[in-house]
Amino acid sequence: MSPAAIANAEPNTLLSPMNSAPADFDAARDLPPGFMDFFLPLHRRFTPRQRQLVVRRTEILQASLEGNKPQHRFPSDAVRNGWRITLPEWCQDQRNQMTGPADDAELCVKMLNSGAPGVMLDLEDSCVNEWSHQATAVTNILECLRGRLSYYDQKRGRTVTIQPSSTVIFTRPRGLHLNQAGLIPGELVSASLFDVARIFYRIDPAELKHPLCFYIPKSESAEEALWWRDLFQELARGRGLAHDYIKCMALVESHPLAFQMEEFAYNLRDHILGLNLGRWDYMASLIHFNLDDPDWVLPDRNTIPHNVAFFQNLRELMPEICHHRGILAIGGMTALYPSREDAELNARALAVLEKDKKNEADCLMDGAWTGHPDQNAIAVAQFPHPNQLQSRPKSASRYPGLRPLPVGVGKRSVDGTRAAVRTVIRYRHGVLSGQGASLLDGYMEDLATDRIYRLMIAQRVMHRDLVRVEDADGHPVKHTPQFISQLFDEELERLLAESPAKDSPEEAERFQRAREISEAMIVNGEFSPS
Repeated sequence: MSPAAIANAEPNTLLSPMNSAPADFDAARDLPPGFMDFFLPLHRRFTPRQRQLVVRRTEILQASLEGNKPQHRFPSDAVRNGWRITLPEWCQDQRNQMTGPADDAELCVKMLNSGAPGVMLDLEDSCVNEWSHQATAVTNILECLRGRLSYYDQKRGRTVTIQPSSTVIFTRPRGLHLNQAGLIPGELVSASLFDVARIFYRIDPAELKHPLCFYIPKSESAEEALWWRDLFQELARGRGLAHDYIKCMALVESHPLAFQMEEFAYNLRDHILGLNLGRWDYMASLIHFNLDDPDWVLPDRNTIPHNVAFFQNLRELMPEICHHRGILAIGGMTALYPSREDAELNARALAVLEKDKKNEADCLMDGAWTGHPDQNAIAVAQFPHPNQLQSRPKSASRYPGLRPLPVGVGKRSVDGTRAAVRTVIRYRHGVLSGQGASLLDGYMEDLATDRIYRLMIAQRVMHRDLVRVEDADGHPVKHTPQFISQLFDEELERLLAESPAKDSPEEAERFQRAREISEAMIVNGEFSPS
């Protein structure tokens, strides 16, 4: 497909979901004065490139499913030379980065008052990709950057404001795979571009305590780093700022990118502060790129240990690359959530957190992600202060195996499949209710974990004749499409009986719709991170 064809393709040919502005959208009324004059030249330059990158992703995925799996690259001369990044003083300590949906003002304020060294305000996986939610989230982000966001605490009868601190604030825009509709009649724009542009347009660098920082999500190649580099530098040039004014961290959430981390950092060397192992999306991507392989049918998700080899090998490689180049290596999120109402669950969640973060620290990571203020102190305590940039493993492999088979861990059970079905229905119900992340059975589930479960169900159906999945009595149960539909029926019935939906036709209809969407996504092979 030629670049021109890509740029002019209809939305459904790009297989890229989108958020759309309301039918009565009026740019002059609904966007800041002058924004579209600022945005249109950026759109003409960067959206065609974004679409080319999206098409390239589909080609690489298809090649993997045909047996041409991602591999380590032999570094170019530019990557082999002695380049190194010097971290600014203001981000030397990122031992814990709290993350959460930016459309929740109360959570934003609580995260910024938690004492965490870093906070990531999310427009992506944990924030519903819908116009009003995104608009609220952007407003909250701008107020957080200015230190002015507040919320009213009903329980205590007072307004809570952001307290002064050295916390570094990052914004995670939507990924390159997503489009934004409704801004320009008959055209799509890159959601990443729109998010970054509308935040940059409204900030005054003089008001910020540190340079504007973004968290780049869902990248799949080193080449994509050039898109972000060029965007950051074009924005800075237009404002008369230093070319390296905008800073970023980047998530390693896709299997192909795991083989290109050093090249990716090199391409963003004027901007990048660190890499982060986004392990739930990474697990989903690992399944997706190996969906053809019955040896990659994973065990039930919550029976996979945190130090399983396909995580651990990457967890040990990332700090080696990052520290060699002078940037931070940040670990992932622990899904089990603390509870102030359930003492037993709370103790278990914090114990799991401590063990998980200690493992990441032992792998020489410099910090991790958490999602709840009660996790901050325990997470920070696991990491030497302020970072481990000078630490290098004694016998690191530059080219470790990043696809070790998941053998000898966990179990494959019908109960696990049933839990996956139940979770995707409940997660999608949350999305239809305006929640991008939902606390389900003690686990914080967002788009990444929903994607894992949909892929796991699809694996078990695709390879049902080769992979044994057992019921509670140890008998194999073949996962036919009919069996999966039966589980969806049964779990929907249970959810309707257990929830307020039994007394609310509107809630019942929402659960029914969530069930239909979730099963259809699996049947139709819709596994992109959206």
